[in-house]
Amino acid sequence: MEEYWYWLCSISGLYREGIRRLTEYFGNPKYLFYAKEKEIYGLPILNDAEKNALIQAKKNTDIDKEYHNRRKKGIDFISIGHPAYPGRLKAIPDPPYGLFFKGKLPGEETYAAAIIGARRCSGYGRQMAEEMGEKLALKGIHIISGMALGVDGFGQRAALRAGGNSYGVLGSGVDICYPKRNRDLYDALEVQGGILSEYPPGTQPLPVHFPLRNRIISGLSDVVIVVEAKEKSGSLITADCALEQGRDVYVVPGRMNDELSMGSNLLIAQGAGIITGVDALLRELGVEGEKERKNKKNKITLETKENLVYSCLDFNSKSLDQILSDANLPVKELAGVLISLQLKGLVKESAKNFYEKI
Repeated sequence: MEEYWYWLCSISGLYREGIRRLTEYFGNPKYLFYAKEKEIYGLPILNDAEKNALIQAKKNTDIDKEYHNRRKKGIDFISIGHPAYPGRLKAIPDPPYGLFFKGKLPGEETYAAAIIGARRCSGYGRQMAEEMGEKLALKGIHIISGMALGVDGFGQRAALRAGGNSYGVLGSGVDICYPKRNRDLYDALEVQGGILSEYPPGTQPLPVHFPLRNRIISGLSDVVIVVEAKEKSGSLITADCALEQGRDVYVVPGRMNDELSMGSNLLIAQGAGIITGVDALLRELGVEGEKERKNKKNKITLETKENLVYSCLDFNSKSLDQILSDANLPVKELAGVLISLQLKGLVKESAKNFYEKI
């Protein structure tokens, strides 16, 4: 049955509401797949654009091959009917009918926190996002966010540097890195967590997609943490989704006359929790985290090539040419490994093209 869900969720131009109407009408996507073209054109539940998209998709009859070939691109899929579909997400009022993902999905057994906020955040906002991401990750908490510039990205990078897991929910297909400036984060999430979307591969990051994806960010989380938000922002949409889903919302307070804090302080006025410190937040949530990682290298599982490159480094700087000679890897591949090690907090670039262990 998964291949039929994959086919239905992959139809370009057919969004969640259209899928809902079709599944309620046909019962399951297999019956829809084998429905006659005449029946599709006569459906009162679809508009003309949706009917045309569906008819076009029905011309692809080799869905089993397409379903299995997606793995060659490193893309997995899971439908709402699959037993491994995230339980938190299944419980929200409007869960996605299918998820496309790279890496893995967040586990149900681990506490999860969303860290969200302004794209053009202040230095204080960056500091708070990084502190939250690092300290929560050190307690074994998974970090969920949108892989956006600003607070989202800073919080996720800090979690990865601490050796934790983080998950990015995209407003595009999982094969499209958006924003492009976060390519390093995108690559690292695939290794230390996952990248997921309800939109099929190839879907461009259109503005209409982002408010919809925000319900998934909050839906995958036990608590939503807001770090700097304007009075009208996507962060407030996510906070509203969280409240509708019965999630806790906590806010880092800001100055009254600061535009970046208007939305944050408004949430506090409406009853959101105030964060006075990470330890106080953990106590209030009743989260018992793991012991903090004292030895990063021993706690972080490295891939074979990461171990190779790490062993070629020292606590004194080595040039890229030296590392290339010792590791015997192609330049492009070595660059990717060095980025991954930097994100894990094991290596730093001390000067241009010079690297050392931390």
